[in-house]
Amino acid sequence: MGGLQRALSWVFPAQCILCTGLVEDTGGLCADCWKRTPFLTGLLCDTCGASLPGESSGVEHCDDCLSMSRPWAAGRAALSYRDLGRKIVLSLKHGDRTDLAKPAAAWMERAGRDALRPGTLLVPVPVHWSRLLRRRYNQSAELVRALSARTGLACCPDALIRQRRTPPQDGMTVDDRFRNMTGAIRVNPRRRNEVEGKTLCLIDDVMTSGATLAASAEALWGAGADQIFVLVLARVEKET
Repeated sequence: MGGLQRALSWVFPAQCILCTGLVEDTGGLCADCWKRTPFLTGLLCDTCGASLPGESSGVEHCDDCLSMSRPWAAGRAALSYRDLGRKIVLSLKHGDRTDLAKPAAAWMERAGRDALRPGTLLVPVPVHWSRLLRRRYNQSAELVRALSARTGLACCPDALIRQRRTPPQDGMTVDDRFRNMTGAIRVNPRRRNEVEGKTLCLIDDVMTSGATLAASAEALWGAGADQIFVLVLARVEKET
């Protein structure tokens, strides 16, 4: 750290990304927020990253992934979508907190280390242009750029296009969510050669039913993708 940076750190000490608590490095969580952030650890579903009860040394799957076919090889999530996990996602998505993409990328890298293999291309789930115009950024693309900078993996932020503006899915059943996403996403014709024959990692901010990720994956399979993994910042989990 240079002299000017040291001086600034004394005058303006780094603060927690979620509160006013002091931290050692910019972009970190204070000890209290770290304890209250629901990181997903322990036994997890290999397909969607949801937490599972018990312990196992083998591959396990949740009930949802046993009952439906997922169009990707494996999936991981860094956080559970509750409490501070939900606050982080909503702040990134709707609160103009694009600065959260950098620390989120660090958590996602740790959660998805098996999927982030050399040669993997990072692809974000797209948003419709009308929502992009209002929001000014795609939070999933921000996560992709931060992950690319952190891992050195190539990314293609505009590989997918959301060609139809879908209604918000809050309150929809699982079946309705999948119907809602039918035909909504396609591969960008200008990027087809970039995804053909490649191992891809689909990135999104949150997974609920998996309908949006499934529509994205199906579009990529149609363009000739060789293998697809899924990595999200947070996973909505069923209450037990």
